[in-house]
Amino acid sequence: MPKKLFSIFFICFLIITSVFVPISASAYEVTSFEITAEAGMLISLDTGEVLWEKNPDKKMYPASITKIMTAILMVESDLWNPEAKVTLTKAALDKTLGTGLAVSLLKEGEEFTQLDLLYMVLLSSFGDCAYLAADVYGGSLEGFVEMMNEKAKELGLNGTHYSNPVGLHEEETYTTARDTYNLCVYAKKHDIITEICGKSRYKLVTTKGTTRTLSTTNFLLDQTTNYYYQYASGFKTGYTGAAGRCLVSTASHNGYNYMCILLKCPNRPNIKRYEFVESRELYRWAFNNFSFREIAKSNEPVCEIPVEMSLETDFLPLYFEKPFISVLPNEADDSTIIIKTYFENETAVAPIKKGDVLGYAEVVYAEKVIGTVDLIAGQDVKVSGLLQFWELVKDIFTSKYMKAVYIIIAAVIVGFILVMIKLNWPRKRRKVKYIPYKERDLNNDKD
Repeated sequence: MPKKLFSIFFICFLIITSVFVPISASAYEVTSFEITAEAGMLISLDTGEVLWEKNPDKKMYPASITKIMTAILMVESDLWNPEAKVTLTKAALDKTLGTGLAVSLLKEGEEFTQLDLLYMVLLSSFGDCAYLAADVYGGSLEGFVEMMNEKAKELGLNGTHYSNPVGLHEEETYTTARDTYNLCVYAKKHDIITEICGKSRYKLVTTKGTTRTLSTTNFLLDQTTNYYYQYASGFKTGYTGAAGRCLVSTASHNGYNYMCILLKCPNRPNIKRYEFVESRELYRWAFNNFSFREIAKSNEPVCEIPVEMSLETDFLPLYFEKPFISVLPNEADDSTIIIKTYFENETAVAPIKKGDVLGYAEVVYAEKVIGTVDLIAGQDVKVSGLLQFWELVKDIFTSKYMKAVYIIIAAVIVGFILVMIKLNWPRKRRKVKYIPYKERDLNNDKD
């Protein structure tokens, strides 16, 4: 029974951690500067560890970060063809009237490639182009929005919902910092999206001869601004009055890669653009204060587990499924790093194949779990036929069916004993008073 309960607990733990904890829950406090964003995260793209977070699961408005989902559906569509032409429609232009959205200033009927359209959606964040994309790839605005929400569900973005493809403020368009991270990590799997989000300029030429150089809205990438950051590599901005200034960015330096998400920074353009300044400070903090640390190698045993049903060995060494490398503060002391092991069962039962998962290990630093790794068997273990036969015999004689047989046999034996006792027990004889013959006659004469 204890083994069964432990197994149930182990399975539940794996389900919960895989579904609800996509990012390692390790965050450090930033004390050297202030972060005004209402929600945000700084995550290592190399290890998935969270270096800093603030309200990561709070409902927030994404503004034009929404267009990342729009771009994903564009490039994943069966209709996607970078060289194919699309035409700017009156319907797309009309949807932007009175909204305050940034628009392309192109005219109805102008043609350009689908690749051009993707650049205008991501690089310059044009609202009319996002609405055009919805009509082209979704058949209609409503159909495209439905596709967006289906994709969000598929990606496990449980705190995200869309009501439009541009990020226009509506109560039913919302997300979280954690969902934004997962969305952008998925988007980066598409090379074309990563490429576009990493550029600062793009030359657009329409079939009507309109020539224009598109500029990024991410000033970390733009050398002509005061916010340029030499290690920045992407990704997307957003702004509405309700959403505030939003920025998803990436940066790489000396082999370290990070993503920073800041949602609802103050909108004070005459003072400074907080989303760029604070993202840059967070990157500097990470690059200067953290480094890779190899906690355990995959070719070194971590622990041992008792083995049953084998004459080869009594204990089996377990290894990390893969090397565990963490991003830790430079001053981190190895003595504060602890590996806690948990087995699926109290013992491992042969036969066992090399690579079988028999448990997991938690890596703890400064009393915080910074990662979880599966523990696998380091070698094959053959089952013993003799022990297997003996176990089979023992199982048979200890099974619930045999226990019932034992009870019946015991009952029959007890019943038989009781019957035999009853049959052989000495009978008690009745005592009769003896009256001599003569005395009996004298008594009769008296009558």
